[in-house]
Amino acid sequence: MNPTRHLHALGQSLWLDNITRQILDDGTMRQYIDEFSITGLTSNPSIFDAAIGSGHAYDAGIAEKVAAGKSGEALFIELALEDLRRAAALFRPVFEASHHGDGWVSMEVSPLLAHDSAGSTAAARQIHAQAACPNLLVKIPGLPAGIPAIEDAIHAGVPINVTLLFSCAQYLASAEAYMRGIERRIADGLDPRVSSVASLFVSRWDVAANPRVEPALHNRLGIAMAGRTYRAYRELLASPRWRALADAGALPQRLLWASTGTKDPQAPDTLYIQALAAPGTINTMPPATLRAFADHGVLEGPMAVDGGDAEAVLARFAQAGIDLDALAHQLQEDGAAAFVKSWQQLLQRIADKAPGRGPAAPPGGP
Repeated sequence: MNPTRHLHALGQSLWLDNITRQILDDGTMRQYIDEFSITGLTSNPSIFDAAIGSGHAYDAGIAEKVAAGKSGEALFIELALEDLRRAAALFRPVFEASHHGDGWVSMEVSPLLAHDSAGSTAAARQIHAQAACPNLLVKIPGLPAGIPAIEDAIHAGVPINVTLLFSCAQYLASAEAYMRGIERRIADGLDPRVSSVASLFVSRWDVAANPRVEPALHNRLGIAMAGRTYRAYRELLASPRWRALADAGALPQRLLWASTGTKDPQAPDTLYIQALAAPGTINTMPPATLRAFADHGVLEGPMAVDGGDAEAVLARFAQAGIDLDALAHQLQEDGAAAFVKSWQQLLQRIADKAPGRGPAAPPGGP
């Protein structure tokens, strides 16, 4: 059996961390679904920046929208939603069969809103309405300003992918926001079935920590942080508070592993996929990692529900002088800044491709 099918049989959903018009047109996405058990996908500004800048697949669409008077962010959102609706249609059967627990695609709000709660909520509602797609999650960063936006968007019935989470504490803050939103819906007599995932970024921990610790600790911090968070996730789902919401019909906010491509050339290219084989979770992986695992991945068993040796490993990093809370905050801020940069590059690429238009000034930062 293909190793990806083994993961799927274990109870983990496999999503693709990529989307381009080309893989929709040439059948690659269909291949990923049929051969590698892919049941959803995630996108972000960096992914769309690379997709639009790598060729000419979007040129005609950009020209058509410019002719219709569109530009900038509004043009990009239409362009992205065209791709995401097509992908969502491919995942619609699993979306229905899983009772909305799987089969999702994701679209990010503008990264310029990362520190703007009200703006993030408004943007999430606008994207949700414009998409008119039942299996599209709107991504809101789990930064401090994003937490009230997540709660308000869930209360408004907008399915949310909480992105840019790095620590267990950040995950729990997003889970609290999700539950508060659902509790408000129940209090208001609204349907509690609003879907959400919480995306914990893994490999970026190791990129940051490896240069600061002994080789024996290389590429162990991200997995240990994931182990701590997985234990908290399972404990939350067993808690009386969540059980009461589930009894009322609420859907669990699923934990999603993000940033699972191996960054260290000395480490196995399937490192994070094998280590994060956790039932009830989602692993979203870039195409190269997906293909590598399908080719030579080995499933060594499920993640330990109690986090295994995560706390002991994290203690070793603390002893080595790594301030885990400070690094989590820095990784979150750095991630938000990187998405802003990609967003600016993305809008500039679109402006440069617009027929009859000279290069536009880059949009301002937050």
